[in-house]
Amino acid sequence: MKTIIFIQHASDRLKERGISPEAIEETIRNPDYLDFGDEKRRVAQKLMSGKLLRVIYEDEKDAIVIISAYSTSKIEKYLG
Repeated sequence: MKTIIFIQHASDRLKERGISPEAIEETIRNPDYLDFGDEKRRVAQKLMSGKLLRVIYEDEKDAIVIISAYSTSKIEKYLG
């Protein structure tokens, strides 16, 4: 199992948005949906408490690097 690393931007956004590291790990390890942002970035998505948690990350050789994350009520926009 790869280590999960949070860049500073991600850590700051999680604190601002009240998202727990446990929710991030759960979303990365067991996503409901997986999308690709570009050739390097992925977006793991999971429905939690009536909202969609979106975690933007890069899957490196030895680690998963969390870039950012946010929770949204606009489920249809992303899964529609």
